[in-house]
Amino acid sequence: MAKSLLKTSSLSGRTKLLHQTGLSLYSTSHGFYEEEVKKKLQQFPGGSIDLQKEDSGIGILTLNNPSKMNAFSGVMMLQLLEKVIELENWTEGKGLIVRGAKNTFSSGSDLNAVKSLGTPEDGMAVCMFMQNTLTRFMRLPLISVALVQGWALGGGAEFTTACDFRLMTPESKIRFVHKEMGIIPSWGGTTRLVDIIGSRQALKVLSGALKLDSKYALHIGMVEEVLQSSDETKSLEEAQEWLKQFIQGPPEVIRALKKSVCSGRELYLEEALQNERDLLGTVWGGPANLEAIAKKGKFNK
Repeated sequence: MAKSLLKTSSLSGRTKLLHQTGLSLYSTSHGFYEEEVKKKLQQFPGGSIDLQKEDSGIGILTLNNPSKMNAFSGVMMLQLLEKVIELENWTEGKGLIVRGAKNTFSSGSDLNAVKSLGTPEDGMAVCMFMQNTLTRFMRLPLISVALVQGWALGGGAEFTTACDFRLMTPESKIRFVHKEMGIIPSWGGTTRLVDIIGSRQALKVLSGALKLDSKYALHIGMVEEVLQSSDETKSLEEAQEWLKQFIQGPPEVIRALKKSVCSGRELYLEEALQNERDLLGTVWGGPANLEAIAKKGKFNK
């Protein structure tokens, strides 16, 4: 019955964006020409985006450009999209940790690329490219955590908001410095920040270019927890242990839960309920469900 309902469901355009991979917010109808943007970004090399996939179902995505505080070069922006596509197709994955190399998260965009892409048209094109990428990242069926070590500045601060959760080391700081650069966040950071801490707090953080230390970030709800260690290796281990409590169980169940939460956040009520129903059809009567019923009979506290 559930499978037949799934086949006959009528999906809206917004719902299809959540169901299908590879779909972007912007297209040529918006004046966005992806291949042209990619050619421009390719002109600015430096650094890399590294992905390690663990047997535990946790991926570790590392922003690796330590000589520039892990600033995003053009090539790194392209590689981020490539890694997102790879993660969209990682069916065994359940969780993801995003961190920066050498105990620093990211200082945002590489200024060499920013200076060379100085026209409003260039700015809009990169804006649409990164909004596309980070929206796809946000919709990944993986529970994601930003591990903030050192500084997360500008675009780096924006990237943290694309993760489901944020953890900070004791000495780390998050700062949206865009106002001091004469711009506003353009990778979707404002929209996501409002969702995380509310419009009043977001306005304070952005207009004041506030330095959010770990204590203040925890106070306003920007982060979930302040870790014990500032050591690069130990803090990663802490983040992995923190994440493991939320990804226990079969990948298909964790991934369906994440998709369901995404639909609840992004869709109208009726569409979200329909999407929740359709996702249920992918796990009800499945191996994990039948095994749990056989073991427990019913849930006991």
